[in-house]
Order: sequence, then C-alpha cells, then structure tokens
Amino acid sequence: MKRFKDKYIGDRAFYKTLFAVALPIIIQNALMNFVSLLDNIMVGQLGTEQMSGVAIVNQLIFIFYLLIFGGLSGVGIYTAQFYGNKDDEGIRQTFRYKFWLGLIVTIAAILIFLWFGDFFINKYLSGTSDGGDLDATLRYGREYLGIILFMLPAVTISQLYISTLRECGQTVVPMVAGIIAVLTNLALDYVLIFGKFGFPELGVAGAAIGTVVARYVELLIAVIWSVCNRNKHTYFKGIFKTLLVPKEKVIKFFVTGTPILINEGLWSFGIALLSQAYSLRGLNVVAGQNISSTINNIFNIIFIAMGDSVAIIVGQYLGSGDMKKAKDFDNKIIATAVISSVIIGSFMFFTAPLYPEIYNTNDMAKLVATHFIMVQAAFMPKDSFLHTSYFTIRAGGKTIVTFLFDSVFMLVFSVPVAYVLSRYTVLGPATIFALVHMVDFIKCIVGYVLLKKNVWMKNIVK
Repeated sequence: MKRFKDKYIGDRAFYKTLFAVALPIIIQNALMNFVSLLDNIMVGQLGTEQMSGVAIVNQLIFIFYLLIFGGLSGVGIYTAQFYGNKDDEGIRQTFRYKFWLGLIVTIAAILIFLWFGDFFINKYLSGTSDGGDLDATLRYGREYLGIILFMLPAVTISQLYISTLRECGQTVVPMVAGIIAVLTNLALDYVLIFGKFGFPELGVAGAAIGTVVARYVELLIAVIWSVCNRNKHTYFKGIFKTLLVPKEKVIKFFVTGTPILINEGLWSFGIALLSQAYSLRGLNVVAGQNISSTINNIFNIIFIAMGDSVAIIVGQYLGSGDMKKAKDFDNKIIATAVISSVIIGSFMFFTAPLYPEIYNTNDMAKLVATHFIMVQAAFMPKDSFLHTSYFTIRAGGKTIVTFLFDSVFMLVFSVPVAYVLSRYTVLGPATIFALVHMVDFIKCIVGYVLLKKNVWMKNIVK
C-alpha cells in the first residue's frame, strides 16, 4: 500500500504544482462547456430540426478545431521543451511555424466547407426522419455554416497565442480570455436568437453570429495581453521581426508535428464517421447524441485538464532533462485523472435521466440522450486513462506512436465496428455506442505497455 501511495499519490507540493497549471484550464473549460450547454438549450428551444442542423455543422467544424489543435500542439511539444530549456528564440521559431501552418489549414478548411458543405450535412440526414423534417434540418445547417465560417480565422490566430502561452506555463490569461468570450457568446445568443432588448429575432443565424463575435473578442484579449507583457514574457519580443523559419527547424518541426496534425484530423474524421453511423438510426439519435455530448463535455473537464497538464509540466521537465521528476509527475497525474473520473462518472451515471429534460425535444430523443450519457459515464475512467496516456507519449516527441495509438486505432477498429453494427444489425444506438467504447480496452493495454517501457522519456531540444 505504501508503494502504491508513493507512486500514484502526490504530496502537497505536487498538487500545488499540478493545480496551479490545471485549475485555470478546469475553470475555463467548465465555464465554456456550461455556456455551450446553455447555448445548446437555447437553440434546442427552437425545435429538433434547428438543434440537429446546428449539431451537425458543429460536428463538421470540430474537425477544423482538432486540425488546428493538432497542428499547433504538435509543434508545441518543442515550445514546452524550449521553455524548460530557457530558449526564447526556439519559442519564437515554433510560433512562426505555427503561423504558417494555421494559415494553410484555415484557408483549406474554408474552401472545403464552401464547396462541399451541403454534401457533408446530407450525410447525417441519410437515416430515418423519425417524424422530423430532414429538408428543414439541411436548411438550418446551411444557414448556420454560412455564418460560422467567418469564425475560423479568429480561432486560428487566438490559438496561436493561447497555445504558446499555455506551453510556457501561463494558463491564467487563456482562462480569462476564454471566460470573457463565452460570456459574450451567451449574452449575444440570448438577445439574437430570441430577439431580446430590441434586437431582431434571428434564430439559428443569431446563434452563429454570437459565436463568431465571441471568438474575435477572445482573439483581441490574447493578442493585446501578449503585446503589453512582452517585457516579462520575452519570447514575444520581436516575434514578427521575421516570419521566416530556419530550414533545419522547419524539417524538425514538420517531422515531429505533422503526425499530430494528421492524427487529430483523422481522429476527428473518425468521430464524424462514428456519429454518422449512429445517425442511421434516425433524426432523434442525432438530437440525442448532441445532448449527450454537450453534457459529457461538462463532466470530463477534470481529465481533459489533466491531459493538458501532462503536456505542460511533463514536457517542461523533459526539456530541462529531469527524467526522474517527469516520470514521477506523470504517474501521479494519470492516477489523479482516473480516480477523479471514477467519482465523477458514478455521479453522472445515476443522474443521467435529469439532463435531457431541460431540452425542448421529443421523448424519444430524450431517451436516446439518457442512454448515451449513461454509456459515457460508465466508460469515463477508461477515457481519462487513454487521454493522459496519449499526452504522455506525445510529450516526449513520439508522435508517430501517438498517431498509431490514436487515430489509426480508431479507423482500423472502432469505425469498422460501428459501421457493421449500424448497418447489418438491429441493435439500438446506445448498445452500438457501448460496444464501440469496449473496443478501446485493447488500446488501454497498448497504452499501459508503452508507459511502462518509458518510450516517451526523451529530451528533443538539447
């Protein structure tokens, strides 16, 4: 028991270090997801078709989010280690590389959505209507997408600054920027969706406008703070003196970071394929899954923050060459994530029927949502272990391994299972959802072995 405690339970200094990094992320994600819930409820008040159309587009935009996240955080492995090694110029070079990468991804995403937006939305409307109006759902989805595309440049530039700040241990500023942005979003959604205080009643379009404006607010806060505090955070000094990145660094960043970019893109594509497979059971499943994922995002903020903490804390220890400390912190962060997920998941499971009742949708959609929430709650400890394991392996620059561990596994195992079960069986959507989750236990075994062998303990900047 003492050996277990020493290995997995931290002392006061450990938790002080961990929560100094994790708590701002937890607060930011909690508020963002709570506001997302309120936003979701407000759109849901308009009807099942409106909620489903917005949910489908958000599933597609989620691919863009993860491409940006993967592209920037792939290079961010170097940023964290450069910071641990006190190398300001190295941080500037990663920032400039991120700029070009984000620009390419953003332009490509806008063009793809403009040309193929209707085609993608229709893929989620190929199942039964369950009494809903599929044409109306397509119309609302198209309206929402046409406005939300203006948000993409703001997301890219704000994440360029926010990811750099986080990788250098500054998590409070991103939290403040995120909080102000989501409160802006909430206020604008209320007045624009329902036409309050003299504003026009715009419905789905109002929800899109509120989201776009909020992202530009977040962008302004992040950029202005970084510029005003460049004397303290000296890596921001002269960051745009040039946009050129040395050829040898481009090659190095590309080799390490590209697998993460591809991984996040393929993983989000895999999630979209899974959602499309569940949608074959009808429009109520689209609505129910949207409700369940919104609720799940609120409950999983702890282990999501633990993953970010691994990337920041463990990455900095690896950059400074302190492998013993990196290993010790990693073990304890993973244990904290899993133990907290057991407690939170249990509460979520037993309260699952309560959450769909706050939505203005039909009883079948609510039942589907309840079952999906119960499945997500039951498998939360599994998800927390996989999430923190992924960030551990990635912290040491083993991006090819994470690529195989994450998206390749999903596309080779999870997606085919969902495809076969949704098309060739009469199993209910929640049963299929649970069976797909069970496939991940193979990945848990692989992740445990990789952690045990310490393949991730590597300094990549010295």
